[in-house]
Amino acid sequence: MSALEVERETVLAAGLPALQRLAIIAQRDTGQAATVRLFLLGLYNGYRFPFNLTTLRGLDLELFSDCIAVLTLDARATVKEVHQYFNNGGELFEQFAEIAMESRA
Repeated sequence: MSALEVERETVLAAGLPALQRLAIIAQRDTGQAATVRLFLLGLYNGYRFPFNLTTLRGLDLELFSDCIAVLTLDARATVKEVHQYFNNGGELFEQFAEIAMESRA
């Protein structure tokens, strides 16, 4: 197995469960959930949903670590777009977008 394949497997093993946890959190109605939601939307479409990385400072350690694992997944595994790891991921992330827009109004 090549070094790239080993890295990809390692990143997937950490990133996929973190992504699942963050998607659950993003559906909640808390300040940390809003940050997670905006982080995921930034990965989904950074032009449409720019994300200020300093916002991650407000997360507890577990959520922060999950965000870093998902960022690493998105940057290093490059297997799929972040929303494509879910069935109906486009719909899920558009729901996140609706929630984000409602909270800004």
